[in-house]
Amino acid sequence: MTDNALDPVALARAVAIDAAENPDAVGDYVTQQALEGGVTDFRFAALMVGYEGWQWSVTLFHDEELDHWTVDESTLIPSDQALLPPPWVPWKDRLEPSDLTVTDSIGTEPDDPRLEPGITEEGIVQVEATVAEDGAATSAEDVHDTVEEFDLSRRQVMSELGRSQTAQRWYDGPHGPKSLSTKTADGNLCSTCGFLIPLRGELGTIFGVCANRWSPDDGRVVSLDHGCGEHSQIDPPEPSNLWIQTKPAYDDMHIDVVAQRTREERGEVELLEEANETGDSGEASARVDTASTDSAESTNDTGSAE
Repeated sequence: MTDNALDPVALARAVAIDAAENPDAVGDYVTQQALEGGVTDFRFAALMVGYEGWQWSVTLFHDEELDHWTVDESTLIPSDQALLPPPWVPWKDRLEPSDLTVTDSIGTEPDDPRLEPGITEEGIVQVEATVAEDGAATSAEDVHDTVEEFDLSRRQVMSELGRSQTAQRWYDGPHGPKSLSTKTADGNLCSTCGFLIPLRGELGTIFGVCANRWSPDDGRVVSLDHGCGEHSQIDPPEPSNLWIQTKPAYDDMHIDVVAQRTREERGEVELLEEANETGDSGEASARVDTASTDSAESTNDTGSAE
C-alpha cells in the first residue's frame, strides 16, 4: 500500500482504523519513532475494553527520492502502563501436590535437580582411598555402613537441593510449628513426646514421625517443634460423677400398625373394661371365669367328638 500524501500521521491513523475495523477503537496520536532504513513507527492510543495502556503501532517506510510512504505493518503494542495478563507459567510448575490423585502420574524428568546418581562400587573405592590418604578417623567400614544404612547404592538418591526443598515444605506445612494445633498445644512439643519416632540423617535433626494412634498427625512426618493435644505427658481428663438425665424422647412422627385380635380373644378384655367402667370388678371376674370354663368344656367336647 502506497500513498503520496505528505501527512504520514493521517495515513497511519487510517491504517490503524482499518486494522481495528472500528474508528472508535483508535484514539489520539501518541508519538512516533524513527527506526533504521527509513522506517517510522507511529503510535495511537487503543480504546478497546480490556486494553488499557495498549497502543496501535503502525510502521511506514518513507522513500525520500520519490517522497512516498509505504505501509509495512500494523499491530497492538503494550506500553509501560499496559494492563497485561500474568506471566505464563508452565502447567507442571503450576501443579500443586494436592492437585494429584492416586491415579495420576506426572513422572520424573531425567535431569530433575532434586535427584543425583547414587554411589557405585567404584565410587566407594574412591572414597575409601581418599579417606586413607587424608588419615581421617573415618574407616572403610564406616563408609560401607553409611552406604548400607542410607541405601546410597540406589540408581538415584536425593540431592542436597531436594533435601532442602523437602525440609522447607514439611516445615512450612500443616505439621510444622506454624500449625493451629501447635499454638494450642500449651508448649507440649513433639521433641519431648514418647510417640515420636526419630529420623536418621540431616532430616532427623528437624523431623520425626508421629506414632500416636489418637493423634491427628499419626503416621505423618512432624517437625520437632510441632505439637498437638495428644502428647504422651498429657494426663487423661478426670471422669465426672455428675449424671445428667436427659428428657425422654417420644416418637410422634411414626405410627405402629398392630393387627387386631379376633372377637373370641377379645371377649375377656371387653368384660374387664366394662367392669372398670361400672365399678363391679367382682362380677366381671366371675363372668370371665365362666366364659373361660365354657370355652374349655367346648374344646374338650369337640375333642371327644372327634
